[in-house]
Amino acid sequence: MQRIHLIGICGTAMGTVAAMLKARGHDVRGSDQNVYPPMSDFLRQQGVTLLEGYRPEHISADLDMIVIGNAISRGNPELEEVLDRKIRYCSLPEIIRDHFLWRSRSVVIAGTHGKTTTTSLTGWLLTHGGADPSVFIGGIAENFEGSYRIGGGREFVIEGDEYDSAFFDKTAKFLKYLPDIAVVNNIEFDHADIYPDLDAIRLAFRRFVNLVPRRGLLLLGADNADAVALEQFARCRIETFGLSDGATWQAHDLAVSATSTTFNVRRDGRPVGAFEVPMLGAYNVRNALAALAVGAAVGLSPDTMAEGLRKFRGVRRRMEHRGTVDGVMVYDDFAHHPTAIEETLTGVRSAHPHRRIWAIFEPRSATSCRRIFHEDFARALGKADRVILPSVFRSSLPDDQRLDTEQLVADLKTSGVDARFIPATDAIVKTVSREARAGDLVIVMSNGGFDNIHQKLLDALATRTAH
Repeated sequence: MQRIHLIGICGTAMGTVAAMLKARGHDVRGSDQNVYPPMSDFLRQQGVTLLEGYRPEHISADLDMIVIGNAISRGNPELEEVLDRKIRYCSLPEIIRDHFLWRSRSVVIAGTHGKTTTTSLTGWLLTHGGADPSVFIGGIAENFEGSYRIGGGREFVIEGDEYDSAFFDKTAKFLKYLPDIAVVNNIEFDHADIYPDLDAIRLAFRRFVNLVPRRGLLLLGADNADAVALEQFARCRIETFGLSDGATWQAHDLAVSATSTTFNVRRDGRPVGAFEVPMLGAYNVRNALAALAVGAAVGLSPDTMAEGLRKFRGVRRRMEHRGTVDGVMVYDDFAHHPTAIEETLTGVRSAHPHRRIWAIFEPRSATSCRRIFHEDFARALGKADRVILPSVFRSSLPDDQRLDTEQLVADLKTSGVDARFIPATDAIVKTVSREARAGDLVIVMSNGGFDNIHQKLLDALATRTAH
């Protein structure tokens, strides 16, 4: 047993690692500023000791290892104490590697979009199929009722994040994850606070696929040119997946209903079977294809995987239905990159061609706050019938680099979209609750809490109904 202290514990990934280490029998504690639910409740339920604030005295002499979160930088009182006393420390991906991955068959799910859903799908298919995997997800998978699973099987399915590792290691987390099976869904410019341009992201992914051993498997998204281009840098077996002709795993004959998407699959041109996933659109079919390819590599049958897909319950904040009041359906979606927004809205439109779709988007991430994505956001949000944009969330970017949401609204209007700039959350709630009608779908997109707008909308609609 080791005594392990995590600095910056209440982020989803750090909290999940703390719980996993505790489940493995280690004495785990951690500190953070403003410790709050639901992560604080979750950690206490797991028996992880929570310390409020960052204080040098939290770094006691009995500690064996300090885990430094990537949001922690020089000047943090606990980090300075660790460095002054030369106590052993590591990054989050290093602690995962050293405690879980060296003896496992690592299944690493990477790519700009779809990582969390694909990791959840893959982990669930292997669990349903009896492989008893361990799973680490950057979100809450409903089938696991959490963000991780400790299994007794050989496979460890992990979401491979390209974000940096720690203040002392600015390389991508997924470079620590020892991939035996690697999935790359797609590659686009993202994480603009870490990567200066798309070429820098391409380089990180080239380094990632170069880690797959000769006997390993690399699965590449056939519908994304940059993902396919990674083939030349690999030294292992390669398969592709997608809707494109020539893909190893090809989905065809897609049919979208109000609650699911059905599709048929060929492998190397030969029929595999018919499948249904309880999610909407082609992008979710691509995610499911990657999971099917991993399942096949592990030895699962098509029938077993088809049943598992049907029983998949989704991921929180990925087109999560928060409620329906007076016929108005309110959804919470984590989409913040323009491509993810476009794919989400396209999937919803394919399922509900005659319904009115509202898109309420909060630019909040380091990427979505940037002016360089103006035209991409205009194209993506143009898939909705009504668009509402607030101001960019607390961005310190200079004016010439910051996304201008008022100008974005003006451009959407020029293209015929009913778009509005409404800075305050309460004013957005008032507008939607006044104008939405039965049958409308309201999709709130943000990678943050957005002032709990989802519940405020449902409450406002309920008040409207009561009157």
